[in-house]
Amino acid sequence: MRITMFRKLMADEFGQVRAEMVARDHVLSALGGRTPDQALEAGLSAKEIWQAVCDAFDVPEQRR
Repeated sequence: MRITMFRKLMADEFGQVRAEMVARDHVLSALGGRTPDQALEAGLSAKEIWQAVCDAFDVPEQRR
């Protein structure tokens, strides 16, 4: 998954403003105590990060 797709999925799920806030501020233990943005910078795959966000926010399976 490309980062652009990750950003689109985030915006579609949370709305643009909240998606940016979640990516910037929400620390996820599944990402090693990083925010999604920090995890991207650290080189984790966008797909892995998206899955962690989905798990944390109980995104339904059909939207994952």
